[in-house]
Amino acid sequence: MATAEVVNKLKELHKDHNPSNDFLPLLGTDHVEFYVGNAKQAAYFYQIAFGYKLVAYAGPETGVRDRASYVLQQEKIRLVLTTSFDPNSYISEHVRVHGDGVKVLALWVDDAEKSFQETVKRGAEPEFETKTLTDEFGEVKMSAIKTYGETIHTFVERKNYNGAFLPGFVAVQNPSVKSTPVGLKYIDHCVGNVGWGEMNKWVNFYEEVLGFKLLITFDDHDISTEYTSLMSKVVSNGSGFVKFPINEPAEGKKKSQIEEYIDYYHGAGVQHLALATDDIIHTVTELRNRGVEFLVVPDTYYDSLFERVGHIDEDIQAIKNLNILVDRDEEGYLLQIFTKPVEDRPTVFYEIIQRKGATSFGKGNFKALFEAIELEQGKRGNL
Repeated sequence: MATAEVVNKLKELHKDHNPSNDFLPLLGTDHVEFYVGNAKQAAYFYQIAFGYKLVAYAGPETGVRDRASYVLQQEKIRLVLTTSFDPNSYISEHVRVHGDGVKVLALWVDDAEKSFQETVKRGAEPEFETKTLTDEFGEVKMSAIKTYGETIHTFVERKNYNGAFLPGFVAVQNPSVKSTPVGLKYIDHCVGNVGWGEMNKWVNFYEEVLGFKLLITFDDHDISTEYTSLMSKVVSNGSGFVKFPINEPAEGKKKSQIEEYIDYYHGAGVQHLALATDDIIHTVTELRNRGVEFLVVPDTYYDSLFERVGHIDEDIQAIKNLNILVDRDEEGYLLQIFTKPVEDRPTVFYEIIQRKGATSFGKGNFKALFEAIELEQGKRGNL
């Protein structure tokens, strides 16, 4: 789909959206929960490297005997890192199979019971029925459905709660790790990788079960290099607050990044979170200074870049020095950059994105990005 078509589709989607007719109104992303091998160490990494603040905790000290969970927050982004103490638990099994990875994409709703009932009657497989958690700060209602791989969507209703996170968690007033934010604001979109021939199945799931709309389609002509390619479709809820690109592999001369992910994750799962910033130069400079590694695009990427995208407000030399990508659509432009995988398995990574009016996804950067990914795959012997 051409960039102009993407912009027009977004306008149409949001113009026609009537909240009163939306059977699953979403207020945004509530949190993302990772199952990890060592939550304490992972929390330290995200505090020091990404500037998250530890805001809540649950574990033996709070009466939770079988696990420890650390809640990290920066502006509207909330990550939960959970480790099990039981080697035979489903959490430990998830980590054994997948490594550290996303288990829960939690969606913030006004009515967890209605969200559950509406999606289940449309074909969703339940993960758990609505339950109410209470403490001195009020109550939270939660329900959950299954989606691709072992990923679940939890519906979180917290309108009657004013605690730090959820009942069972205690607020952390003075964390021992003194973190400094890097300017991350909210989750722009979340990308899932699925197996061969499964993309349309899951796009249909989001359309039919959650009431999302198909926003963009990228085929192997849009996203390919000499060696690898993939296909992707982006679905969005009516308000546009929640966007999920779904990727699947496509035939190529060599193994694509999606195949590599599925091989190492051992199935479908969340590939990356795109985190929004209002000042990508500041954010990326801070992240690099703290040891976060990014993909490197060749210098030739910048030879004709500014002829293609036109004027931008940011310092051109800083953009080049930091290896930031730029693309433009009819509404403006965007700046983006992608980290290397943040763990030993080549699975989960992050995108840092700043939108200066643009509503698209950086199609003009796909070739350079995929060539950079292939360089890393080659180093790992996985291309």
